[in-house]
Amino acid sequence: MSTPSPRRVVLAEATARLRESGVASPEHDAAELLAHVLGTTRGRLVLVDEVPTPAAEEYAALVARRAAREPLQHLTGSAWFRHVELAVGPGVFVPRPETELLAGWAVDRAAALVTEGRTPVVVDLCTGSGAIARSLAHEVPQAVVHAVELDEAAHRWAERNLAGTGVDLRQGDLATAFDDLAGSVDVVVCNPPYIPLEAWESVAPEARDHDPHLALFSGDDGLDAMRVLERRAALLLRPGGEVGAEHADVQGESAPAVFSATGRWTEVRDHRDLAGRARFLTARLAR
Repeated sequence: MSTPSPRRVVLAEATARLRESGVASPEHDAAELLAHVLGTTRGRLVLVDEVPTPAAEEYAALVARRAAREPLQHLTGSAWFRHVELAVGPGVFVPRPETELLAGWAVDRAAALVTEGRTPVVVDLCTGSGAIARSLAHEVPQAVVHAVELDEAAHRWAERNLAGTGVDLRQGDLATAFDDLAGSVDVVVCNPPYIPLEAWESVAPEARDHDPHLALFSGDDGLDAMRVLERRAALLLRPGGEVGAEHADVQGESAPAVFSATGRWTEVRDHRDLAGRARFLTARLAR
């Protein structure tokens, strides 16, 4: 019979391997993977003294894959986003914590309309895993939420995550989606692709090698999708409706300028994330 391994030793060895491989958060990821294997939570690992040999072998295999820079969420099969847990895996963009700020803005705008006695109509363009749409449906159940995703594989993940939520999910291009809603939408929210093609080498391996490129790259300056979004949001929103869109931290001036330059928008503003980096823009369609 094989002897179980001390939990502290197993974790320390895994953390060291992940650190050597350049993983950004080795302690966190090592603990998350062990908790996943043991069917517990990271916070309850302190209650585990020893790791049985079969679990240690399964864990070692997962640590090796993470060391090869396979995304943590692909290995566990899930990702938390605000107050919901999403199923994720190969073929879909893994939602990032910074996008929770954009989702929070959309939730706040929809909730404000509810307090005014209205039923907000919200459209999530480029929904990916369905993270923002799922958060809206969960936090503002009075809202009528629509979402669209172009990529077939990502759309299947969105179907899974939005099942039973009441969200109207469609497969299609943000440039042509929701003609039937033209002029009636209160809030448009979007996390579009925004990485310039020339920045390929600077993208973390977890994203570059595992996230769909359709969800990452957007022309020479990274703003091709933003320009399409500006035109589509102008068509979908009612006068006075609002749009919010994430962008790269280096696009704090260039992304809002896409909206300002058309003359269709007022209150064009940029918002910073918790680290002080430019993160998303908002604008209101002129009345």
